[in-house]
Amino acid sequence: MSKNRLSEETSPYLLQHKDNPVHWWPWGTDALEEAQITNRPILLSIGYAACHWCHVMAHESFEDQETADVMNKYFINIKVDREERPDIDTIYMKALHMMGQQGGWPLTMFLTPDAKPFWGGTYFPKNARFGRTPFISVLRQVERAFQEEKEKIEYNTENIIRHLQPPEPNLDARNINEVLIKEAFQHLQSIVDPVNGGIQGAPKFPQGSFFSFLWRSGLRFDDQKALDDVVNALVHICQGGIYDHLGGGFARYSVDAKWLVPHFEKMLYDNAQLLDLMTEAWRETGNSLFAKRIEETAEWLLREMIAEGGGFASSLDADSEGEEGKFYVWSHEEILKVLGPEDGKFFSEVYDATPFGNWEGKVILNRLNKLEYPNEAQGSSQEDRLEPLKAKLLEVRDGRIRPGWDDKVLADWNGLMIAALARTASAFDRKDWLDAAVRAYEFVANTMIVEGRLRHAARKGKAGTPPATSSDYANMISASLSLFQVTGKSRYLDQAEKWCETLNRHYWDQTHDGYFFAADDTADVIVRTKDAFDDAVPNANGVMISNLTALWLLTEKESYQQYADKILRAFAGDVARNLVSHSGLLCCAMEALRPAHIVIVGRASAKSKDDRLQKAFQKVSVPGAVIQTAVDPAALALKFPAIDLKDDQTGYVCIGPKCSAPVHDWQTLVETIKKERSVHK
Repeated sequence: MSKNRLSEETSPYLLQHKDNPVHWWPWGTDALEEAQITNRPILLSIGYAACHWCHVMAHESFEDQETADVMNKYFINIKVDREERPDIDTIYMKALHMMGQQGGWPLTMFLTPDAKPFWGGTYFPKNARFGRTPFISVLRQVERAFQEEKEKIEYNTENIIRHLQPPEPNLDARNINEVLIKEAFQHLQSIVDPVNGGIQGAPKFPQGSFFSFLWRSGLRFDDQKALDDVVNALVHICQGGIYDHLGGGFARYSVDAKWLVPHFEKMLYDNAQLLDLMTEAWRETGNSLFAKRIEETAEWLLREMIAEGGGFASSLDADSEGEEGKFYVWSHEEILKVLGPEDGKFFSEVYDATPFGNWEGKVILNRLNKLEYPNEAQGSSQEDRLEPLKAKLLEVRDGRIRPGWDDKVLADWNGLMIAALARTASAFDRKDWLDAAVRAYEFVANTMIVEGRLRHAARKGKAGTPPATSSDYANMISASLSLFQVTGKSRYLDQAEKWCETLNRHYWDQTHDGYFFAADDTADVIVRTKDAFDDAVPNANGVMISNLTALWLLTEKESYQQYADKILRAFAGDVARNLVSHSGLLCCAMEALRPAHIVIVGRASAKSKDDRLQKAFQKVSVPGAVIQTAVDPAALALKFPAIDLKDDQTGYVCIGPKCSAPVHDWQTLVETIKKERSVHK
């Protein structure tokens, strides 16, 4: 019997569509078998809970009986949450790109009954607008083509499937070496917006991998301009409308070139990458603005993004009450009413709140007109005065109808946040942040394991059925390694090795090297994709170069280094052809080319907290380094030929093929790291 089958799903996005008159199926063998039995084409609709244009298309078409009747008559309609099934989304988004179209969500693809793509697009309006064909007309045209042009469709689908297969590696490609790293750095520097920060033009995304590469390159090549470019971008992001100045946390991107107007959805992965990068920038610069935004964002995370069981939730929607940004924007009149005329005027001057607004007649709070932020030495009566005013406005805002909350827990995004939060907690000596990272880790490592294998998604205590992706394993291995370095507990290192073994067994390309995105026993994908491109999150192949290098340093098992070298060779040709899209892999290649291992051995019982060697890591950025602390040098896998243990802590800085002389105070450790991290000494 035809019906909508989404009511039993756990994905908040799928549940948003459970009452549509469309006879939706979730992705799976039942839907695919139904398409083949009935010989009907598949209409595949992919989106996510926080997607504004997904909501628009849903309201216009999927809630419309006339449109639903056409969909139900001619198609098997399948709805997919791209965050729950990124392996499915990756395949059909790549197919859309091969058709010469720009990607985005909602993704609307038309497939043959055996799930092969033959045509598609993104958002289609119910009625003609934006120069786009009405959706019902599209449906009728596609159905006619499926019936009357079968040979053409078969030719197109086979061609697409062939090109979806991972290409053989270019064995003649340039090696990924220091020369290529330097060339990539110079190229990426050239596309930075020197005024507003970020990549030139609009829209502007935080681009975590891009700016991490720029930051690391600035440190590596002693290039102060590169470091300044990253700081400039972060300052604009922290002071722009893309940041939630009342509640903390960053929106997904800015639609303009100045970071003023956000696409208001907040994603876990963006905030994880920005926390990590801001922490590195704070270590090096001591910038008080970064410290403040880190604290506020961590507080937002712990206040609003903890899902049932302790994992981190995926996102907050852009829309509330059917309007994008309604929860977050203000009028000048509202601000004056809440704060009173004197405080309201003061607040409005700081946060660009004018009677006419700065976006469609409304006010997006921002501080772009005055980017400066007082450092600790200066103090700030202004900031002290602003804090209670912000709290009043936040209290009023909390009474509004809130945007949707997608509380499913994704292993890969949680891995990103766990690793970032653990490192940030260590830098700022915040046990509460570290405790939150550990709770999230335990949720994934316990609740999201089924029959010994990691799962990608979980909600309400129920883990999803398909195997995890390689990104899930890569990011959770990274989380394990970060927690091991911060806590010194060996169980995290043991788990990293176990997950690495599973990843190598089920995801490694035995013919051409590198990791496939989907496992070898993921039964419902038409092709297993493999690449090293960055998306909104770092690619698993790049992340694993970093993980494997760290595992080699921590265990001295040569096989880890060998796997890392194979990944670098496998994607060398792709990197040379497109440097920008591989900035994440290039970040991790730096670690493999010059591994950094900083070791602190011995007790610090005679030292005050401010005199411990660990204080160095509040004063210097050394991203990607393996930082290991051990009371007993016998616990280290790497054996130092001249351990200089006194009744004190001793530090060693090993970068590339050599180690520094032993150091015994944090100031010398900072100087040594700054000297050794650069290739220009």
